Amino acid sequence: MRDFFQPGRSMAVGSSGMAATSHPAATLAAVDTLKAGGNAMDAALAAVAVQCVVEPAMTGIGGDCFVLYSKGGAAPIALNGSGRAPDGATADWFAEHGMAAIPETSPHAVTVPGAIDAWCTLAAEHGTMALEALFAPAIRFAEDGYRVTPRVAYDWGRNIAKLQHDPDTAAAFLPGGKAPEAGDLMRLPALGATLRRIAREGRSAFYEGEIAAGIVAKLRSLGGLHTEADFSRQRAVAVEPIRTRFRDVDVYECPPNGQGLIALMMLNLARHVDLKGGAPADRIHLLAEITKAAYHARDAHLCDPDHGELPVEHFLSDAWADRIVPHLDPARAKALPTWDQVVHKDTVYLTVVDRDLNAVSFINSLFGPFGTGILAKDSGVLLHHRGSAFRTTPGHPNAIAPGKRPLHTIIPGMVMKNGRALMPFGVMGGQYQATGHVDFLSKVFDLGLDIQSASDAPRSFATENRLQLEATVPADVVEDLRRRGHAIELVPSPIGGCQAILIDERRGALFGASDHRKDGIALGF
Repeated sequence: MRDFFQPGRSMAVGSSGMAATSHPAATLAAVDTLKAGGNAMDAALAAVAVQCVVEPAMTGIGGDCFVLYSKGGAAPIALNGSGRAPDGATADWFAEHGMAAIPETSPHAVTVPGAIDAWCTLAAEHGTMALEALFAPAIRFAEDGYRVTPRVAYDWGRNIAKLQHDPDTAAAFLPGGKAPEAGDLMRLPALGATLRRIAREGRSAFYEGEIAAGIVAKLRSLGGLHTEADFSRQRAVAVEPIRTRFRDVDVYECPPNGQGLIALMMLNLARHVDLKGGAPADRIHLLAEITKAAYHARDAHLCDPDHGELPVEHFLSDAWADRIVPHLDPARAKALPTWDQVVHKDTVYLTVVDRDLNAVSFINSLFGPFGTGILAKDSGVLLHHRGSAFRTTPGHPNAIAPGKRPLHTIIPGMVMKNGRALMPFGVMGGQYQATGHVDFLSKVFDLGLDIQSASDAPRSFATENRLQLEATVPADVVEDLRRRGHAIELVPSPIGGCQAILIDERRGALFGASDHRKDGIALGF
C-alpha cells in the first residue's frame, strides 16, 4: 500500500470494467462504451480514436499500431498494424541519391499508415458496435473542439519548429502562429470529416479514393515515392505472440518487427541477476547492463521477418542468455558496442478489461512528436515517420525495401498466470519501451509494488553511452552510479509513460494504473 502522506495516486478499482489511458477524455470514452454494452475491444477503439484527436503529438490515424487481445482471459492473440515501405523504396535508390539516413521530416520517412486498417480489422473480428458509435466521441472533439490538457500543451510547445516545417501543418496546429496553452480550445474539422467518412465506409475510405489520393499527392509533391497502389495493398497481419517465463508468470509480446523480443531477452537475462537486493544503485546499474546487451543485439539483427532471417528462438534460448551473463559486471559499467540509435520517441498506450475479462493491450503511434510534421491538408491526416528507423545500407537486415516494415519500438504487453490473463500493460517512450517493460515488471514481481506505485517510481535508461536518470532519483544513488563508471544525464523531461490493469479473477476485482507523467487516468466501475 502506498504512503498516503506522500503525493501520488491510488490504483483505480472496479469490477464491471476498467480502462487506463494517457488522456482523461479517452478513458471516459472507453468507460462510456463499456457502460453502453460494448466490449473491451469496442472501448479500446473508441479511446484510441479520441486520443488521435486530443493527443496529436503522441498519436494519430496517420500512424501504426500493435495489439494483444485476450478473449475471456485466455492466451492472447496479436495483430501487427504496422505499415510497409512503398514499392519504389529500395536501399539502392537511397544510396544513389546520397542519403545515408532518412530524416524524420522527410516524405521518405512515411511508410503506409497501418492504424486504420488494423482498427477496422479489430472491430470486424472482435468488436460488437458500429464504427459510427465508436468514433462519435472523437468526431465530436475534432469538430466541436476540445480543451488542451497540461501535458499535451507541454509537448505541443516543445515542437513548434517541427510544426512550422510544413505550412499546412502550421495552419492547423499553430493557431495564431503559436502553440495552444492548457485550457485553450482546439478544433480539427478536416480530421473530424475523415473520421466520419471512415466510420461510414470502413477501411476503403482511407486506403482508396479521395483520402489516399490526397495523402499520396502531398507526399509526392515533397519527393516521396508513394503511389495509391501502395495504400490499397496495406493490410494488418495476425501474428503468433512470443513469450517467456519471468518469476512465476508468462509474459507475452508481439513478435518482430516490433522490439517485444528485446524485452523478453532482457527478462531472460534478469533471471540471472538480482534486481531487488543490495544497494539502491544496484538495480539501476544491472538494468542498464542488460539493456546494453539486448539493445546491441536488436540493432544488429531485428528486422521485418518477411524480408530477412531472424532467429527468434535463438535469442530467447538459455544458450544466448548464458553467453551474455558472464559479461554483466555487478560493480562496473561496461562499454559494450554502441547501437545505432533509434532516438527516444512518443506514442500512446491504452488498456481495457471488460466484465467478461476480455483484455486489450493497445499501442498506437506517430513515432516522434507530431510524426513527420507533414499534414495532408484536405483530410487532416498527420503522417508518422516510422520509415526513419530503416537503414539505407544495402544488405543490412533492417535496410529499406519495397513492401518492407521497419524496426518498430512500440510494444503492447500481456502477463498471464496459470493460463489466465493477469495484466495487460504497456510502457510508452519509443526506444525506452523494452527497458520500461522489464523495469515495470520487476518492480511489480520482484519489489512487490502495486501497479500504480511501480509506474510512479523513478526511471532510468541506458542509451547512447549515457545513463539517463529522472530528477527523482536520489542524489546519493546518482553519485554511486557515477562511481561505477556511468556517464550520467539528468533528463529534462520525464521518461516514457505507463498504463496497466491487474485482474484479480478470484475476487472479481480490477485494478488500474495510469502514469502521473501524463494527463491520463485509470477508471473502473
